Order: sequence, then C-alpha cells, then structure tokens
Amino acid sequence: MLRDRRFLKRISLACIAVPLAGALAYHVFLKGDGDALPAGIAYGNGRLEATEIDIATKTPGRLAEVLVDEGDLVEESRIVARMDTTALEAQLRQAEAEVARLRQARLTAISRVEGARLRLELADKELKRSKNLFDRGVMPEQQYDRDRLAQQTLQVEYEAAKSSVAEIEAAIVSAVAQTERLRADISDCMLKCPIKGPVLIRLAEPGEVLPAGGKVLTIVNVQDVYMNVFLSERLAGMVPLGTDAKVVLDAIPDRSFAARVAYVSEKAQFTPKEVEAAEERQKLVFRVTVSLSEYDDPRLKPGMPGVAYIRMDPAVDWPERLK
Repeated sequence: MLRDRRFLKRISLACIAVPLAGALAYHVFLKGDGDALPAGIAYGNGRLEATEIDIATKTPGRLAEVLVDEGDLVEESRIVARMDTTALEAQLRQAEAEVARLRQARLTAISRVEGARLRLELADKELKRSKNLFDRGVMPEQQYDRDRLAQQTLQVEYEAAKSSVAEIEAAIVSAVAQTERLRADISDCMLKCPIKGPVLIRLAEPGEVLPAGGKVLTIVNVQDVYMNVFLSERLAGMVPLGTDAKVVLDAIPDRSFAARVAYVSEKAQFTPKEVEAAEERQKLVFRVTVSLSEYDDPRLKPGMPGVAYIRMDPAVDWPERLK
C-alpha cells in the first residue's frame, strides 16, 4: 500500500515537472533575449559611441564670452564663444589707414608719370629739330649732344616714375592682403559650431588666456552615432560592409534603431578588457562598427550599453521584435 502511494506521488510530480521543463526550455531556447534569432543574423554587445568635436581657438588670446552651457543643443554654424578682438581691431584700423595712404601715394605717382611723359615728349621734339639742324650744319655738335643727353635723362625719369607706380601698386596689394588676414583672424575669434549637437563639456571660462588650439567646448555629433561589437572569425568573415543592422539599447528596449555595418576590422584582436568574463578576454575576435541610420531619438546618449544585431544574409527577415 505504501509502495503504491509513493508510485502515484512520483507520477504526479512527473506530470507537473514535464510542463514546467517545457516552458523553461521555450523561454531559454526560443525566447533568448526576446525572440529566437533566425540563422543569418549575428549579434554582439557594445556601448553606444559618437564622434566628439572640440571647438578650439585658432590664435592665442583671451576668451571674452562663452554663449552655451553643458547640455545645450547647438545648431550648425551658431557662434558658441567669442575671443577678445580689441588688439586685432586696432591692427585692422592701422592696416586700413596704410591702404588709404598708399592709394593716395599711387595717385601722386601717376601724376608724376604724366608730368615726366609730357617733358619727355617735348624733349623728343627738340631733339628731332636739333638733329635736323645738326645734319644741315647749322647747329654745333656740342649743342646737339646736350639736347640728346636731356632727352635720355627725361626718358630715364619717365621709366623710374612708371616703376614707382608699379611699386606702390604692389604695396597696395600687400596692404589689402594684410587687412583681409586681420578680418579673417577677427572672424576666427567668433568660434562657430560646425555641426548640430549637444555640448558635452565646457572646458574654458571667460577671462582665461588660451593658446593657439586651446579647447573651449566639446560637441557631440549626433549624426555620427555608432557601436563597436566583437565577432568571432567565423561570423566576421560572413559580414558584408553596408549590410543592415539593428541596435537595441538596454535603456530603450521599446525601440530598435536602424543601422548599417560601416567597418569590419582586417586584423583579429583579443576581446577588450571591458568584457567581464576572463575566459572571453582570451579569445581572438574582429571589431565590427555598426553606424546608426536613425538618431532622431533624444534619449540616445553615448555610453549606453546595448546589443547590435547584424543581418549577414539579406534574404533573412528580421524578427518581429526588431522591425
């Protein structure tokens, strides 16, 4: 009797355990991270990264004003900081005055050229008359030589006057170039953001004297967001450049972001030390960069962990949870 009770108890436990085991197997093998991944789709863990751009000074000087704070979203071409331009503006006024002086000097030189031309024209006529008289034996040779020397002297003066004009015109070109350079330097003191993105770090404050190349702000390029994942040699060799990918972030599990494979390393490396398991760090893997095509979600932040799914076979459909 006791033996029959034990047998019935075992059968009851088996009837309960089999469905539980089946449910567990379903969740482990079919669900995985959510749904089963079909053959032809690989995945890897990584962290979201974005290109960072430093807004820096071109010339040394004092920082006059910073117009944005950390976290502000900056539009492309917006002025985000301004350097003190007092000394440059004074140099510009001096250069502009020099241009005006040289242009006036050019007018004076041109009038001298005209005067030398008129005197030379008269000397040519006198020399022509002297030659006629000398050829006829009316004028002594000494007088003819003096008239010829006077004409040659005026010819030299005329050429020198023209050369003076050319020299002044070259000086004007140089002075104008100096003013353009100073204007460019003043324009460069208005630090503009070349991209649209949030301010990550504010590195300098008004009043600080910065060297050439001194960093003022760091901006995140929200249009260049990517994730590096590491795949085995078998999988990396099957990943074509430009193939579709999806990125799901731990912090935003309700959405998958469209992406594409932008880079596959040509050389294997050990798994980075950020991987927690020591045995995983001893494996040789290939770095694959997945670049996001969708970056319109303001929740996207560099450093967010997530999973990148890569479709190695274009004929394979994405699972429903990744569409």
